[in-house]
Amino acid sequence: MFERNALLALRRWANQERRKPLIIRGARQVGKTTLVDSFSKEFENYLYLNLERNPSAIALFENEKPIDDVIADIHLYCNLEKKGGRTLLFIDEIQQSKVAIAKLRYFYESNIPTLFVVAAGSLLESMLSKDISFPVGRVEYLPLRPCTFNEFLRAIGESSLEKALTQQLLPEALHDKAMRLFNTFTLIGGMPEVVAHYAANKDFVALNYIYESLLTSYRDDVEKYARNEQIRNQIRFVLQEGWKHTAERITLSGFAGSPYRSREMGEAFRTLEKTFLLELCYPTSDVLVPFMKDMKRAPKLLWLDCGLVNYAAAIQREVFGSTDILDAWRGRIAEQMVGQELLALDNRVSAQRVFWVRNKKGSEAEVDFLWQQGHKLLPIEVKSGHNAKLKSLHVFMEHSNQSIAIRVWSQPFSIDQVQTVGGKSFTLYNIPFYYVGQLDRLIH
Repeated sequence: MFERNALLALRRWANQERRKPLIIRGARQVGKTTLVDSFSKEFENYLYLNLERNPSAIALFENEKPIDDVIADIHLYCNLEKKGGRTLLFIDEIQQSKVAIAKLRYFYESNIPTLFVVAAGSLLESMLSKDISFPVGRVEYLPLRPCTFNEFLRAIGESSLEKALTQQLLPEALHDKAMRLFNTFTLIGGMPEVVAHYAANKDFVALNYIYESLLTSYRDDVEKYARNEQIRNQIRFVLQEGWKHTAERITLSGFAGSPYRSREMGEAFRTLEKTFLLELCYPTSDVLVPFMKDMKRAPKLLWLDCGLVNYAAAIQREVFGSTDILDAWRGRIAEQMVGQELLALDNRVSAQRVFWVRNKKGSEAEVDFLWQQGHKLLPIEVKSGHNAKLKSLHVFMEHSNQSIAIRVWSQPFSIDQVQTVGGKSFTLYNIPFYYVGQLDRLIH
């Protein structure tokens, strides 16, 4: 299995002098268990508990024993002899036990230097709103999302290309190769099982059974997501029809021709957001930091993974046949892909994407994404063509105090000096798709 970028985050966490238990959050099948299993090779002792698969393990946390005794009991339960050195305890599917969640605070307060506690739970997000003793301030979080493009390159053995990419030293002679590989990545997406299978077999058709399996598991989880039958039906509807509206501004009331009202669909979407399967990306009219989202305006629907979108929306053939992904599905799949790479730049669980609309009646000016870099709020357009056609981006820059804008396209990297109609000059970075995941290094 290939190495995930999140391993670096795990190592940084482990090197903290006074670390808190770490909760890994993310959708099902994004590789949480595989990631921690890989990380475990760096420890002398590895204790793995899956509270969904082995519910009897929950009893290990339902006593008032000191933490040292709890760890000894877990060793016995796992039938593992304790060795000297560091111990990694991984509590998987921790959402199965409110007691285990509450117990995390005692692992922190016990302050055992050789004990490293990691937990994960695909449905943990739904627990945050329930009346449980959640250890606020005594745990920290790490989001895990689908693979990024540089992880895809690592998986398929393109290590030299990945190194050049992460150092922003890719020669223009390799641009066409990098774009071909990015187009492949856009087609298959970043779900770890899909990436690993493609890396081993290079067979596109064989991936479909994995997509179907993933979608089926998400639909089967509806019973766990929903609080009643009505919400279950609404969630099933979103999981059935919503993929076709990727990167599209949606109206909640009557979404996708449904009979459901705004309040009903809103609850369904919010429930699915807690599972990290999708995000309702809201606009702002601000051009400065801090900015406020306008929750009264229509949001844009972005999903967990591009490969799942292609399969569920039945557009694989169109994406496969496109020489430029901006031409596929009216540019929406390119926007979804850019959104994925942008989200992966942010290690906060609370990270969300935002786009810009002009707050003027009758104006249709809209910029695909805004990217905050410190005190800067930079506009990002996913579009080809002449600079003069970037009309919405020009409008944003007219009102912004920033001097940098970003255009993502399929051409090689370049930098232009551009002037708006009103006479303001700004620097336009023309970024090929494969560099989006390097924006934080590329633009300072």
